[in-house]
Amino acid sequence: MSLHKVVMIRHGESEWTNRNLFCGWYDSLLSEQGHKEAIEAARLLMEIDNMKFDIVFTSLLSRAMRSVEVILDEINQKCIQVEKAWQLNERHYGHLTGMNKEKAVEQYGHKQVQLWRRSFDILPPPMSEDHFCYNEIRDYFRKFGAHIHVPRVESLKTTMERVIPYWRESIVPSILSDKNVLIVSHGTVLRSLIKHIEGISDSQIMNINVPTAIPFIYEFDSELNPQKSKTFLGDQDKIDKAIKKTAAISRS
Repeated sequence: MSLHKVVMIRHGESEWTNRNLFCGWYDSLLSEQGHKEAIEAARLLMEIDNMKFDIVFTSLLSRAMRSVEVILDEINQKCIQVEKAWQLNERHYGHLTGMNKEKAVEQYGHKQVQLWRRSFDILPPPMSEDHFCYNEIRDYFRKFGAHIHVPRVESLKTTMERVIPYWRESIVPSILSDKNVLIVSHGTVLRSLIKHIEGISDSQIMNINVPTAIPFIYEFDSELNPQKSKTFLGDQDKIDKAIKKTAAISRS
């Protein structure tokens, strides 16, 4: 019998995602559409019977934190504990940060860009100090403390090296203490958790895409074994279209 339920949500669309730009550690704000998506995510959460959250885990990036604010306001649970952690930041896209994805395809080729986007361990070129986002990203995270290491680039593999220890050390204890947990984070962070929880292979993870602002649920037994694969909430046709949109490079 399932004992523990965890809900995960990728934040609503950011302004940079709306412009089809690689975002990563850049603090792009939630777009108008992203705000609407967060409201819709909250509506889907309200369809879960007796779902009252005890704690929310999110990143230090505004698009995730703002999604949390909108969702908790809509479900009338504004007073619950919110834990913000740099370990739940999106992956760092290195030199690609701020680049239009279609322009990247023109420069590097579709196959290479898809490998950078979805492979397990292939790194894009690192961000140099003269990159137009370098100082802005560095200065943004300085205000949260000197303990935060800002990488130059990350893959899914290196993202998992910070996400999974945080999952084990900070999130799992809350789950096992019978708290209802909500995680609002980023695409690569959630792909990291999906890979870890379901034991997905390095090659199969390339086919996993997480759409914005559609909640999905895991149910675990007392030893934190998942009872089945993730379950998205909402209309299946809308879910399929959102996943297809996330997988695509072109926004047209």
